[in-house]
Amino acid sequence: MGLERADSWIATTPSSQSASFLNAVLVVRRIVAEHHDRPSLVSRLACELGAEIIENIRQSGEDLSSVELAERYETSRTPIREALLLLEKEGLVRIPQRRRPHVAVLDIGEVREIYRVRAVLFGTVASDVALLRSEGDLAALREVVGQLGAAHEAQDLSAYLWANVEFYNRLTFAANNHTAKRILDSLLLRTLRLRRLSLSQPRRREKSMAHHVQLIAALEEHDAPLAEALVRSNHLQALATLEQLFADGDVPSPTRSRRRRRAAAD
Repeated sequence: MGLERADSWIATTPSSQSASFLNAVLVVRRIVAEHHDRPSLVSRLACELGAEIIENIRQSGEDLSSVELAERYETSRTPIREALLLLEKEGLVRIPQRRRPHVAVLDIGEVREIYRVRAVLFGTVASDVALLRSEGDLAALREVVGQLGAAHEAQDLSAYLWANVEFYNRLTFAANNHTAKRILDSLLLRTLRLRRLSLSQPRRREKSMAHHVQLIAALEEHDAPLAEALVRSNHLQALATLEQLFADGDVPSPTRSRRRRRAAAD
């Protein structure tokens, strides 16, 4: 059976703190529900904690005390531990041996790997969509590009981020590639914090917006090589932006985060 339709992960287009948090919850819920079979309480805890990480309510490297979380959610520590294990499998949490779990911190090597894999996979997806797309697929993608444009004009970072997530969700559905979608969904959770950071940089959203407009034109013309090149270029430009931020020290590193945790414990 094919990927019949693209169920929207996005709750609403206008941005607010609550709407952005809800979108994060919906994305985590969709991916956790597809990848794991856990009791509803564990899944709910994973969705809320995952959303707090994506929204930077919980910072990179921040400790996650199962005792404190159990008190907050008025539950035992067992479902908390299971929820943290789910988030570890999706790359949002690290659970070192004999140490407290903490919000995952990506190093630049891992970021490069993720973005290069995404560039290749989404390039393949875009190429397939250019060859296989229906008028319905194009209409759905044009609609989301309209939302991207409105968010860009309003300088609304959160609205742009979630419209961008929705665009690539619909693009992957249009390609009807189950394997690519499964891999890209998992990588999505690992990159959302970084994508927000990248898109917050001067002119990055402008370049991203231009790529989306050009991509729609390539899809309309069934130009598979151009569609693939545009998507790869967009992802590699985002990676270049993040590499500069890492070089400038504007992204938490594992070493700095460990030092911060030790200082807080002293």
